[in-house]
Amino acid sequence: MRSSQDIFNTGIALVIMGFVLVFAGVLSSSFNGTGDFGGLILIGPIPITFGSSPEITSSMLWSGVLIALVYLIVRRRL
Repeated sequence: MRSSQDIFNTGIALVIMGFVLVFAGVLSSSFNGTGDFGGLILIGPIPITFGSSPEITSSMLWSGVLIALVYLIVRRRL
């Protein structure tokens, strides 16, 4: 069983990686000139998605479903 400190450190690392990926995405989109964007908000295991085009909204929805499934599987094992 993992200690709470290990889980906390893993969570902090994931948040930092998320900020780095978002920052890299903003930089790359400003150089490409594309204005497409999308987002995903998770409230518990329920994904709420938005985007500037149907393709991005769809990809955000599938990402949210995948994250929710992983969350539910991990939660059952603990």
